[in-house]
Amino acid sequence: MILLTPVVMLCGSLAAAATLEELRDEVRRTETAFAKTMADRDHAAFASFLASETVFFGRGVLRGKAAVAEAWKRLYEGTAAPFSWAPDSAEVLDSGALAFTSGPVFDPSGKRVGTFNSVWRREPDGKWRIVFDKGCPPCDCGEAPKP
Repeated sequence: MILLTPVVMLCGSLAAAATLEELRDEVRRTETAFAKTMADRDHAAFASFLASETVFFGRGVLRGKAAVAEAWKRLYEGTAAPFSWAPDSAEVLDSGALAFTSGPVFDPSGKRVGTFNSVWRREPDGKWRIVFDKGCPPCDCGEAPKP
């Protein structure tokens, strides 16, 4: 019985391990839920997705959950969301520890006004929390130069 315990524990942990595709889907769902906080006007829910040491880049750099939550609070005031976003890509490290999401940002009329890029970290509690976020204007880069 004592010899079987480590084998059972190992099998249990392997069964709990997610495939990269499952992790990508999980991160995509997390980003979608994060974006829904804006549509729902739920600032507390927004803050729950922030890692304690999160960094948001914009006109300046915001460091830490409290600073980001405070700076974004005004964006959650009022009945209409000032913008929305949705992931169109998600990728996860083989270790399952970090993930990257990116996608379009839209104004209230639905016009694309930018692109977001976010890095997520899987926390010890199993939840994904955002550690880096940077938005940028939409890119019309044209065709790449030919070598």
